[in-house]
Amino acid sequence: AYSISDGGSDWRIWKVIDIETGEHLPDTIEWAKFSGATWENDDSGFYYQKYDEPTDELLKDINTSPKLMFHKLGTSQSEDRIVYENPKKPRWGWGISVVEESDIKFLSISNGTDERNRLYIQLKKGEEFIPLIDELIGAYQYLDNKDDTYWFYSTEGAKNGKVVSLQIKNGSFVWSDVISEDINSIRGVNFINNNIAVTYLIDTFSEVRFFSLDGSYLNKLTMPYQGTISGFGGRLEDSSSYFSFTSFVTPRRIYEIDLTTLKTKIFWEESLEGYRSEDYVSDFKFYSSKDGTKIPIHINYKKSLNINKDTPVLIYGYGGFNISILPGFSKRFLSWMNQDGVVAIANLRGGGEYGDAWHEDGMLNNKQNVFDDFAYAAKFLHSENIGSPNTTAIQGGSNGGLLVAATMLQNPNLFKVAIPQVGVLDMLRFHKFTIGWAWESDYGSPDDKGGFENLLAYSPLHNIKKGECYPTTLITTAERDDRVVPSHSFKFAAKLQEYQGCQNPILLRTEGRAGHGAGTPKDKQINQIAEIYGYALSVINE
Repeated sequence: AYSISDGGSDWRIWKVIDIETGEHLPDTIEWAKFSGATWENDDSGFYYQKYDEPTDELLKDINTSPKLMFHKLGTSQSEDRIVYENPKKPRWGWGISVVEESDIKFLSISNGTDERNRLYIQLKKGEEFIPLIDELIGAYQYLDNKDDTYWFYSTEGAKNGKVVSLQIKNGSFVWSDVISEDINSIRGVNFINNNIAVTYLIDTFSEVRFFSLDGSYLNKLTMPYQGTISGFGGRLEDSSSYFSFTSFVTPRRIYEIDLTTLKTKIFWEESLEGYRSEDYVSDFKFYSSKDGTKIPIHINYKKSLNINKDTPVLIYGYGGFNISILPGFSKRFLSWMNQDGVVAIANLRGGGEYGDAWHEDGMLNNKQNVFDDFAYAAKFLHSENIGSPNTTAIQGGSNGGLLVAATMLQNPNLFKVAIPQVGVLDMLRFHKFTIGWAWESDYGSPDDKGGFENLLAYSPLHNIKKGECYPTTLITTAERDDRVVPSHSFKFAAKLQEYQGCQNPILLRTEGRAGHGAGTPKDKQINQIAEIYGYALSVINE
C-alpha cells in the first residue's frame, strides 16, 4: 500500500499495488491523514486512521475525532470496519502495532503532538482493547517481541529514553527496565541478531551500542567519521543488516554490516559530479546563550574559503517539538557554500538533541529561550569574525518559520535577510485551522489566560513595531499548505509591509499546487532554492 497527495495537501489517498505483477488493485482509501498503513499478519488488509470528510473548506477545516479503521482487500472503503474510536475525546489519535505471528495488538493513543501516549492491548482478535498505560506519563513505543516478552521504548521516568519489557504471565502484566536511561539520549532502537542495537545522540552525533536481550552491554560500532547513523532494520534472528551514514559534508552512504563481527562494507553511496568531501569543512562548537546555556552549532564551509566579516552567513534552526536537527548532507546548503558562504546549523532548545529536558527548556513558557538561542548563535559567529549583521541571513520552516520571524522582530539589527518559510506566525489563532490545535502541547493554548499572555508576548503578527527598520524579509508559503495555512504568511507579510520603517523590501513568495513541503517535486525544489538563496545573496552582496 502507498499513499498519494493532491498538490502537497496532508490528505492522503491510499492505493494498493501487487508487487509481483506491478498491477494496481481497485482498492482506494480516502480521507486518511497522519497515518501509515499497518498490515494484518495474514495480509488480508491493513489498518489506517481516517477523518470525516470536511464539510466546509477542505484545506482549512479543523480535523478532530479520527477513527482507526481496517480495510479488507478487495472491498469498498464503505465496508471498512471501525476498530477504535472515542467520540468523547475528539483530540485523541490512534496508531496500532500488529505483533507478528500473534493475535496481540498494541494501540497507541496520542493527544496532538505530545510525545507521551496511552497504551492499550488487545489479547485476542475481536476482543476489547484494555489499558496498560492509561495516563500521559511518558512515551511508549512498541519495538519487538520474543515469545511472551514485548519490548518498548519509553520515557517514563527517563527523559533520555530507555528500553523496557512487558511480560504477560497468567493474565498479569509485568514491566521491567532492560536498558536503563543513559546520560545521552536515545534516537533509535532495533532488535537484530538476537541483540539490541541502540543509537544514542552524543552532542548531535550518532553512536550505536549493542546489548544482549537482557540489557547487558556488548560493544559499539566504530566509524571513521562523526555523523548521523540510521537503519539496522530486519528480523530479530538476522545476522546482517544495513545502515546509512551521512554528515554535513558527506553524502549518504549505505553500509552492509555483519553483526557477528561488526565488519562493514559500503553497499551504495550517493555521488555528485565534481564533489569531494575533503574540499569542505564542518566545525562543531558550543556557544553560550543569553542565560549561559551551552548550545551546539555546526559551521560548514569550503576549505578554501577565507572567512571574515564580509562572508555571507546562513543560520538555520528549528527548535521545537522534540525534533533534532542532525548532521546530514544537503544540496541546498551546498549551493550556499559554493557561493563562498558559511552555513551554520544551531541545535536550539526545544529540539530533542539532549532528550526531553532539552525539549522542555524550549516549549510553553520557555519558548523565549529558543529565540534567544538563535539570536546568540549570530552574535557568537560575528564575535568569531564569521560574517556580520550586514552579511547574515536566517532561515527556518514551519516552527522554524516562527523562530525566524520572532527572532528577527526582537533583533532587527542583527540580520541582513530573514527567510521565514511556511511559518506559524499568528500565535493567537493557530489552533483554529486543520491540525493546529495539536501544537498546543508545545505552544500552549490561546484560549487559556496564561497561554494567551505567553503567546502574545512573542507572536510575530502581534509584535511588529510601526516604524521599526526590519531586515529584508522573504516570506514563503504554498497555496495548498493545510498544515500551516497560508493566512499566517499572508497576514504577516501585509502587516510587515505596512509597518516597515525603511526601504528594506518585504516580499511574499507563494508556491502554487504545493503544500507544507513534503512531496514537493524536484523541479519546484530547485526553483525555490535558486530564487530564495539567489535573492538573499544578492541582498547581502549588493
